[in-house]
Amino acid sequence: MAERILITGGAGFVGSNLALSFKRDRADATVIAFDNLKRRGSELALARLRAGGVEFMHGDVRSPGDLAQAGPADILIEASAEPSVFAGYQGDPNYIVETNLFGAAHCLEHARKHGAALVFLSTSRVYSIEALRALPLERGETRFVLKSGSQQPGLSAAGIAEGFSTGGHRALYGTSKLAAELLIEEYRAMYGLRAIVNRCGVISGPWQMGKVDQGFFVVWLARHLYGGALSYMGFGGEGLQVRDILHVDDLYDLLVQQLLGLKDDVGGMFNVGGGLANSVSLRELTDKCRKLSGRKVEIGRIAETRDADIPFYVTDHEAVTGATGWKPKRALDQTVEEVARWLTDYRAQLEPILTQ
Repeated sequence: MAERILITGGAGFVGSNLALSFKRDRADATVIAFDNLKRRGSELALARLRAGGVEFMHGDVRSPGDLAQAGPADILIEASAEPSVFAGYQGDPNYIVETNLFGAAHCLEHARKHGAALVFLSTSRVYSIEALRALPLERGETRFVLKSGSQQPGLSAAGIAEGFSTGGHRALYGTSKLAAELLIEEYRAMYGLRAIVNRCGVISGPWQMGKVDQGFFVVWLARHLYGGALSYMGFGGEGLQVRDILHVDDLYDLLVQQLLGLKDDVGGMFNVGGGLANSVSLRELTDKCRKLSGRKVEIGRIAETRDADIPFYVTDHEAVTGATGWKPKRALDQTVEEVARWLTDYRAQLEPILTQ
């Protein structure tokens, strides 16, 4: 019987790219992209999915009945989420909790019933905001840098590892994802579920419908190419905060390796990101965008730090590299160039979405 791969959030940026890559490399497999199309821009994925031979199913992970309609799966990749770390701050928290926690629980039960291997895309934001703000940082010329020789659990010169603190406040986004991780542990122990948990940092690449609070990398490039306001927000408004960037195709390469291992193992939990070599501050990203676009965009400065903002997160991916041999192959500048080319080639479709 042909392999069936079900990807929730399958019309989103990560989900659609994974679906197309799996179908490209496993032509005999049935790949199903399952999505509620809530996020603006996700509808643009439908033609790409259809052209790539991926089946699309409109459904919502909050509804077990919708998942049941998707049918059995050999592999279930849980890529659905309300991805904004600021979700719930200004209003009702129900959608983020129902999607990220209850939706994940429904996916777990679907995987258990059908004996599917599960890949859960979690987030680096499971780590404590207070602990990340208390990192021993120095102000460099263009970025915050870790003080040399800093030592504490889960922290090294390479960045943040799996042993870093998850205690304390982490926003509803991170909390709902961490709670889902705990459910996965119970399903492993009780039912022998084969599952991989990847705590992903910033993922980017073409076809990401970025927003300032989730997808800043694309937004920064789009505003330089299309016009629009940008601001350095928080930590004095200097643009020194740092994140590492992972190309979505590097994530796919990792999943291929991990799924091979799940044939004989129950899985594990890993930090996944571009690492120090692919890290960038907002100020450095601005410089790259100016050189690429030939355009100088005035950057506003907002000194006040919002509740969920952090100054520094770089992924230490040593554990997943040791377990699989995987390392990111796409350099930061390659990701910048690919996103810029996509923004240029599809400007008519993208500008109304990415300039709001």
